Amino acid sequence: MKISKKVVLIGHFGVGKSSLIRRFVENTFSDDYKVTIGVHIFKKSVAIPEEGKDVSLVIWDLEGNDDIRDTRTSYLLGTSAYIYVFDVTRPATYNTIGSDIEYLKQHSDKTPIRIVGNKEDLLTKEQIKDLNGEIEPLIDFFTSAKTGNKVDELFSKLAMELI
Repeated sequence: MKISKKVVLIGHFGVGKSSLIRRFVENTFSDDYKVTIGVHIFKKSVAIPEEGKDVSLVIWDLEGNDDIRDTRTSYLLGTSAYIYVFDVTRPATYNTIGSDIEYLKQHSDKTPIRIVGNKEDLLTKEQIKDLNGEIEPLIDFFTSAKTGNKVDELFSKLAMELI
């Protein structure tokens, strides 16, 4: 049985939303930074053999905004899950996580939100541990679009939760 779910990646400019998607969908990475304007939509199926299902993730890559309240609310309609992405090396991209998450919950209270610190390859394990202790709410995943670390796990676990 095939199920289709809309997943929206949201966060500041340059945090690696597009790179995470490309790593997951195409298993590629490029250091060549291109700004997303508007929205790009990708699709990838994730098999959940233990459930006998395939989840088709329709992944929306939204343009980055320093204030997510500037995001078009029409982009958020019908979202099955959010992935809030921040850059572990840039505090400005995670200083507002609490209020950003509250904003998303106002639009869809029951929609799962995964908080993802990207670019973990640029920090030591000790720095990651310290960062995890200082950010509220807690971070669900630390990923690296560059190395691919935890990217498939992030999307696979999310797909499983959505069935």
